[in-house]
Amino acid sequence: MKVGSETIAREASFATLLADIGELTKFRIGFLVLVTTAVAWFWTATGPFDPAVLLATMFGTALTAAGANTLNQLLERDVDARMERTRNRPLPTGRWSPLEACAFGCGLTLIGVAWLAYAVNTLTALLGLCSVLSYVLIYTPSKRVTPHSTLIGAVPGSLPVVMGVTAATGTIDVRAVVLFLILTLWQLPHFYAIAWLYRDDYARGGFPMLPVIDRDGRKTAAASLAALAALIPITLAPTLLQLAGWTYFVAAAVLGTLYAATVVRFARTRSNEDARFSFFASIVYLPLVLTLLVFDRLQA
Repeated sequence: MKVGSETIAREASFATLLADIGELTKFRIGFLVLVTTAVAWFWTATGPFDPAVLLATMFGTALTAAGANTLNQLLERDVDARMERTRNRPLPTGRWSPLEACAFGCGLTLIGVAWLAYAVNTLTALLGLCSVLSYVLIYTPSKRVTPHSTLIGAVPGSLPVVMGVTAATGTIDVRAVVLFLILTLWQLPHFYAIAWLYRDDYARGGFPMLPVIDRDGRKTAAASLAALAALIPITLAPTLLQLAGWTYFVAAAVLGTLYAATVVRFARTRSNEDARFSFFASIVYLPLVLTLLVFDRLQA
């Protein structure tokens, strides 16, 4: 019985460790980062398909994103302890010490950047390093002092898609700029919807995010609509720039119209229900638009 109990305890401990690593690295967000990076690579790569380069890019990008997310939680462990949805994370509960999280996050970042430099190219590695540094040293502290932190955080959040382009082409071209703008603008209504849903929790944490200080939601709605008004034309730009065909244009326009309806509805009602619906619509919208780009490329 004792041996069996020890085995169960070890299995439970291992399962907890895996869950904590997934929490620290924000696995679900990391998965979306990898999807956008892969799409950028597929859309811009030329010549024969080289899975080795793609896998190397994905691996290095995953490590840098995981490192950034871990270091972000290290710096925010005090406010995470005050918020309902984050108080059970590994650092606020004490399951991980700050030193352990620092070593883990720095290790992931260094290995990821070094791997990208070795297996992909120097430019992609530098972009990966810039993404981590801007996320941890600029965006993370900005959340405590400015309601515009969402816009600031959208920049490092969009760099991985540029890394996908540089991994495939070795340079930053117009396609990288278009993808960067799509990701940046998409993040604004996406994260404003999240922040609106958790505005009371963010207030407890001391984050002066726009939905926290904008109690009636009018400024949040205006910011979401402004980002949307820029996002839809940018998603259509690939066709206008002769980077995609008219089938993509029509399909992207339809998707944009459907997504816009959810953002407009949230802006009008500013209800939690409509914020939640707009949030889920954004999760569906972005992968579909990016998939259309790849499909258009394959049909060319």
